[in-house]
Amino acid sequence: MDKFIVGQCWISDMEPEMGLGIVSKVEDRMVTVLFSASEEVRKYSVRSAPLRRVEFKVGDKVKSRTGETFTITAVEQRDGLYIYVGDNQTLIENDLCDSISFNDAEFRLRAGQVDSPFTFNLRYEALKNRYKYLKSDVMGFIGGRIDLIPHQLYIAHETSSRYIPRVLLSDEVGLGKTIEAGLIIHRLVRSGRMGRIIIIVPESIIHQWFVEMYRRFNLWFSIFDEERCIAVEGESARGNPFLDEQLVLTSIDFLASNGKRQQQSIDAGWDMVVVDEAHHLVWSKDGVSREYSVVEKLSRISRGLLLLTATPEQLGIESHFARLRLLDPVRYYSLDAFIKESKIYQDVANVADNLLSKRPLTDDCKKHLVTIFEENTQSLQHKIAEIEAGNDDARYELIDDMLDQHGIGRVMFRNTRHRMKGFPKRKPKIVALECDDTTTLDELKREFALIADIDTELPSYNYKNDPRIKCLVSLLRDLDGEKLVLICRNREKVAAIDNALRAIVNIKIAQFHEELTLLQRDRNAAWFSEIDGADILICSEIGSEGRNFQFAHHLFLFDLPFDLELLEQRIGRLDRIGQTSDIKIYVPYVKGSPQEVFVRWCNDGLNAFEHNLVGGNQYLKPFVEQIKCVVSLQNPTSTNEFRTLIEKTKKYHKDLTTSLEKGRDHLLELNSFNEEVSTGLVEKIREYDDSVELDRFMMDIYDQFGLKVEKMSHNTYLLNLGDLHTDAFPCVSDDGMIVTSSRVKALTREDYGFLTWDHPMVSGAIDLLLGSAQGNSSFATWLDPNAREIVLEMVFVVECLAPNKLHIDRFLPPTPLRIVVNNALKNKSSEYTFELFKDKLRIGAPERLFENKQVSNELIPMMLKTGQGIAEKVKPVVVKRALELMDKTLGHDIDRLVALKRINDNVTEDEINIAKEHRKELSEHIGQARLRLDSLRLIWRGPKLSSIL
Repeated sequence: MDKFIVGQCWISDMEPEMGLGIVSKVEDRMVTVLFSASEEVRKYSVRSAPLRRVEFKVGDKVKSRTGETFTITAVEQRDGLYIYVGDNQTLIENDLCDSISFNDAEFRLRAGQVDSPFTFNLRYEALKNRYKYLKSDVMGFIGGRIDLIPHQLYIAHETSSRYIPRVLLSDEVGLGKTIEAGLIIHRLVRSGRMGRIIIIVPESIIHQWFVEMYRRFNLWFSIFDEERCIAVEGESARGNPFLDEQLVLTSIDFLASNGKRQQQSIDAGWDMVVVDEAHHLVWSKDGVSREYSVVEKLSRISRGLLLLTATPEQLGIESHFARLRLLDPVRYYSLDAFIKESKIYQDVANVADNLLSKRPLTDDCKKHLVTIFEENTQSLQHKIAEIEAGNDDARYELIDDMLDQHGIGRVMFRNTRHRMKGFPKRKPKIVALECDDTTTLDELKREFALIADIDTELPSYNYKNDPRIKCLVSLLRDLDGEKLVLICRNREKVAAIDNALRAIVNIKIAQFHEELTLLQRDRNAAWFSEIDGADILICSEIGSEGRNFQFAHHLFLFDLPFDLELLEQRIGRLDRIGQTSDIKIYVPYVKGSPQEVFVRWCNDGLNAFEHNLVGGNQYLKPFVEQIKCVVSLQNPTSTNEFRTLIEKTKKYHKDLTTSLEKGRDHLLELNSFNEEVSTGLVEKIREYDDSVELDRFMMDIYDQFGLKVEKMSHNTYLLNLGDLHTDAFPCVSDDGMIVTSSRVKALTREDYGFLTWDHPMVSGAIDLLLGSAQGNSSFATWLDPNAREIVLEMVFVVECLAPNKLHIDRFLPPTPLRIVVNNALKNKSSEYTFELFKDKLRIGAPERLFENKQVSNELIPMMLKTGQGIAEKVKPVVVKRALELMDKTLGHDIDRLVALKRINDNVTEDEINIAKEHRKELSEHIGQARLRLDSLRLIWRGPKLSSIL
């Protein structure tokens, strides 16, 4: 490779669509290249940069930045830079036009450097597949390793389609807020609209988020802590460690407790900030917590913001206001004003309940409706009259109108289990166990003291005589091979339970805990998922984070966490939408132990095992001290204190449940789920799932690059590097990789790669192919003794050089145009179809044909010029169609935003202005689309060349 010098021009082999790149900085091991046309900056290793030097020769035409074009008559070099001379002017190479097209295909063909017809076909199919994928409404959603759950897809689609994606995701526990956030992030990243994203979560769930993003969406987030920051600074003392990666995952505790790192994270700048457990951010009129302050500062410098919380707003209006204030501090500027507005929101929700239940409209409802629609009372009175006449269509039209005007529906989504279908029934079995062994009872007391934070000393776990083990063994024998998931507090317990079981019974046991590597966890979980695999999976608390074990129907809670939200997470590993069977939850306790008090409090007081608890730890907080007090008593469950505790808990549970039900905002729930839209998304994704096109295409890709492929089962393959024809093939390591295009199998085998058009292997392989010269010059023969014809097949690409943030591919992705011209300069594109050529063409050698200089020097340039002319006439049609689609889509969006702005303060002027500017920029870039020659195939149709030349 040539030596890099500032000012030199290079082009990226991997991303040729970025246009001309100019070297802006050269360091010892890195080179920085600026691609002005696409507003991108890339850093490469000097030794392995996928770049080619741009070098024009005498006779070539070049274009300057100012638009002047001339033919080169001489080429000089000065200080490592090319100087092009011609037409009484000179041009230094760094003054070349940014969007120059490099037609390597023509040079290769005329030089006789040709590939097989197969490679040309593969290149064209790669162009077509990329075009189809980039235009898809479900790009970024196809590849999620998820069940296709409508409400999750709807929220992800709605949020990722906004110009300013700033929303509160507050679905109830078990409905998949993390998945919704992952889908949003994945789509924004895949579309190029957002590149720098920071996820901020409590320390305890960092691993859960890492696994979710990587396993489900192939997004590798780098975990940042003090150790990581110090390591980065050691390599680059002047640098901000948060600039070292694009996708960052860190803990709120780390940022809040370290002022230096906090400021560095703010200075780094982000496209999107994601915050989980947002209800822990404390704000009041009198002051804010350090955690809230961190998020507030980051939210101000970020265009996108996702806040996740399962806590309903009814559990604290001040806390709810604090979260909304982060999303839009201009709109939510005053707590007092928000409290006043909230009363109106409740009136709106009450009217919605009345309309949805098809009850007669009361005078109060009509009065509230007049307040809501005060600018259009005539239309309102007409609809009320229609409703009272029994017209349900008018009732639903009025509900739609209210949805548009509803206060927080633009910034908040909340779905509830009450509205969603597909959850299994929970069937708890509370098992009371006898135990006279004082040692065991003492151990149980120490165990509970640790769980309840009464004591911090870790007990020594020896379950040789523990009644829970005997109960577990008996259950495993009764299940006779049915899968059982056991979750307990920590890895020490996992090991102790494993040892105790192996001493009694001969069964297949898999472990799952934080001390295992990701690969070991994946393999153990995969073995457990197999029909003849492990009978039981023993998990530490990490098993309740981010894993899907819904293929199992039995859950054994060896102990209980002193955290009701964590308890719900444990049960949620099996109790999920899509679970095919009722789930059996086994909860053992030893009579007289502290565990008996807590198990019975959860079951008798809250019914927490049979039904999902909305509100989580809100139920625990008022009773923590009472529970600890009862536990300390002799024979605690026989005492009046225990009976009083249960009665108070039942009443509190009933009152809170009633309060939450009254406070349910049905209109907000309606706004959080649109069945028609979500059904359409699910159907489109299923079309991709059911298609065999991806498997067929990737088989050809593997063959092209020399990968070794072994079929393991239907749609599932083992890939090995084999005789790889390139230095690196995306995603496949030296150890190989198993991939499947089956969503069902991918959900149970998380150690398999889930191969979709979203997968980085697929996009990387397409980039690898199209970024190289492979297939861009080809020669083929069509044996036909009755013909004498030379045919040139040309593939042009209509493409835009535009910033990724515009997501221009929705309207004009790189669009392949296939043009076929024969030696009579006739357009044969419709007659000589691609499928016909696939059937007829065979490998041939072009040397004999090129011996005829008239063919190589005159005919081919004339045919190419003719094809170029035809493509130039088609290009405006493609551009016009893209502009019409863009105007129709964005025009509708803008009109709707303007209309909503009149009636809904949550639609900001900024959002409308961004939408208008977005349309203007898109229009300009689409109008400047260029035509690039991608590939050429010269075809001889006739008898064998050797017989006529």
